[in-house]
Amino acid sequence: MIGRFFRRIWQEYVIDLRDRLDAEAAHHRATTPAEEVTRRMVWVFLTVIGVLIFVRFAGNEHDTRWMVDGLRAVGLDGAAARLHDALNTSPDRRFHQRIVWALGRLIGYLIPTFVVAKLVLRAPIRSFGLRVRGTARHLPVYGFLFAVMAPFLYAASLSPAFQAKYPYYKLAPGEGLWPWLWAWEALYAAQFVALEFFYRGFFLHGIRRALGYSSIFAMMVPYAMIHFGKPLPEALGSVLAGFILGTVSLKSGSIWGGCAIHIVVATSMDLLSLWHQGRL
Repeated sequence: MIGRFFRRIWQEYVIDLRDRLDAEAAHHRATTPAEEVTRRMVWVFLTVIGVLIFVRFAGNEHDTRWMVDGLRAVGLDGAAARLHDALNTSPDRRFHQRIVWALGRLIGYLIPTFVVAKLVLRAPIRSFGLRVRGTARHLPVYGFLFAVMAPFLYAASLSPAFQAKYPYYKLAPGEGLWPWLWAWEALYAAQFVALEFFYRGFFLHGIRRALGYSSIFAMMVPYAMIHFGKPLPEALGSVLAGFILGTVSLKSGSIWGGCAIHIVVATSMDLLSLWHQGRL
C-alpha cells in the first residue's frame, strides 16, 4: 500500500509534471520571440541576485552601522542616536536586532519582486504562486512530508550544534517566553512567507516558462546556499526540501502549503531547542 502511494505520488508530482512543464516550455520558446524569452530571464535572475545581496548585507543585524551613518548623513542625528541605542545599549537590543534581520528579509524578498513582476514582467501577482483555489487537495502531501521529517527533526534537535543555533532569539537567563519570544516567532513566520514567495513563487514561476522542469533545480542552488551557516544536517536537508517544495508549488500553482510547513517546522525547531535546554 505504501509502495503504491509512493508510485502514484512520483508519477503525478514528478513524471507527469516534468512532461507537462517541458512541453509547455518548448511551446513557449517556439512561439515567443527569443529576445522576449531572454529579457524575462535576465530580469528574473538579476532581481534574484540583487535581492540576495540586499538580504545578506541590509539584513545583517550584527553590522548596522550603515543605517546609523545613513541617518546622520541626511541630518537625522537624533534618529541615528536612538537607532544606535536601540541596537546596541537597550535592554531589549537582542529583539531589536532580530527585527532588523526579519525586516531585511521581508523588504528584500517582497518589494523588488512585486515591483518587477507587475511593472517589468507585467504578469498578475497571483501567477507567481499566490493562487489559493484548488490548493487544498495538495495538503496531504505536505502532511506526509512533515510526518517523514518529524523523527529526523527530533534527532537533530538533540545535537549541541542545533541547540546553540536555535532559537534565533536567544532568551536571557531567567527571561520568560512572553512577550519577546512569541513576538519573534510571529516575525519569523512572516519572513518565511516572504522567503517562500521569493524562491517558490517569483523565482520558480518566473523562469518555468523558459526552463520547464529544470527551473526547480535552478531555484535549488541559491536556496541551498542560504543554509550554509546552518548545522550540516539542515544544510543537506535544504536540498531535498527545495526539491519537494518547488515540485508541489509548480504542481499546485501555490506557495501556501510550503509556507505552512516551513512555519510549522521552524517553530518546532525553536520549541524543541528550548525544551532540551529546560526553558519549556
